[in-house]
Amino acid sequence: MVSATYIQDVISAGLPCDFIQVNGDDGTHFDAVIVSPEFSGRNRVQRHQLVYKALGDRMRAEIHALSMKTLSPEEWAQQQG
Repeated sequence: MVSATYIQDVISAGLPCDFIQVNGDDGTHFDAVIVSPEFSGRNRVQRHQLVYKALGDRMRAEIHALSMKTLSPEEWAQQQG
């Protein structure tokens, strides 16, 4: 069974993240907040593609559903302010 911590580690290894939090306790459905400088200037689809690339085949084989909120550092700062 896949854990939220495992997914967080895999994403962090393949994508520079200023902040990442993955939640989910059933082993197949997860929610993530991901803040990366790589997201600056990219639309939501492009951002999700970067996360899927970091996850590789795990997205098809191990993870049934991943809901993502992807933010640039600037967007994250505005939300925290």
